[in-house]
Amino acid sequence: MRNRNRFLFGIRGSIQMQYSVDVILLTFKPGRQVMELISALEEQTYPVHKLIIMNTEERYFYNLFYGTGFLERYRNIEIHHLSEKEFDHGRTRAKAVQYSKSDIFVCMTQDAMPVDDMLIQNLVAALTGQEKTAAAYARQIPLPDCREIEKYTRGFNYPEESSVKSAADVGRLGIKTFFCSNVCAAYDREIYETIGGFVKKAIFNEDMVYAGHAVTAGYCIAYAAEAKVRHSHNYTCMQQFRRNFDLGVSQAEHPEVFDVVSSESEGVKLVSGTIRHLERTKNWLQIPYLILSSGCKFAGYQLGKRYQSLPKGMVRWCSANKTYWN
Repeated sequence: MRNRNRFLFGIRGSIQMQYSVDVILLTFKPGRQVMELISALEEQTYPVHKLIIMNTEERYFYNLFYGTGFLERYRNIEIHHLSEKEFDHGRTRAKAVQYSKSDIFVCMTQDAMPVDDMLIQNLVAALTGQEKTAAAYARQIPLPDCREIEKYTRGFNYPEESSVKSAADVGRLGIKTFFCSNVCAAYDREIYETIGGFVKKAIFNEDMVYAGHAVTAGYCIAYAAEAKVRHSHNYTCMQQFRRNFDLGVSQAEHPEVFDVVSSESEGVKLVSGTIRHLERTKNWLQIPYLILSSGCKFAGYQLGKRYQSLPKGMVRWCSANKTYWN
């Protein structure tokens, strides 16, 4: 990493810091959890040099913070507003990176909450622990209110053991070689610039597209199981359909990454593993919902991969990201 900035002291004491770290946080209609998230980031053992907030629709943002004096407590917060029409998963993050001069930047979403004050430190350790590591992503711990199906899915995608993935693992891991999540992930700034950064137009999946480009260019992707955030969803079947439609679109638009490996086999493995888990835990009543939601995911994904053959009105209806098609 070039232009290395050194910190002599962390927030909690005399921890010597070798790299400067900025956090890029995307917000939209933020709730009080965002205040908790900002506070948690300010209390990390490894200090955040600058918190760059990319907020969609200014009026919603200040509805939360107006009159609280909350933002005035911190001098390292930089806020940029954009309209919903301007938002793009790739371009918005790429623009945020331009506001950062740090050696490492961490991308987060507003619904990710650090489990402890070691999140940034553990991400930095995973990113810098081995040469040529382009990104390191955190483990996602399910929230208490999530369904048993979602709990199993989080464990399937975010196991207890850390790992480092490279092109040599494609035959063994398949699509999981490129798996990375911008819910919470750290990036080496120098490598990011070398391989061209995030794609500037992305309906979804910009993190995996970047990881695919990085692996293809000879770099590694690290999974940091010790870096933990709480994050999960209870999506409806229609929400699953639309998210997977956008997933299919993203894969169709980036054949240079996703034509190399198949996603379907990993999906089958997840469904069959989830059924066995529900049987073991005696959650039999959730199996019909799993079958229905899995069917919606599969249908959305297959349609998304073939979006170019569909009528424009149908594409917009199927997509979770309507403004992408403007």
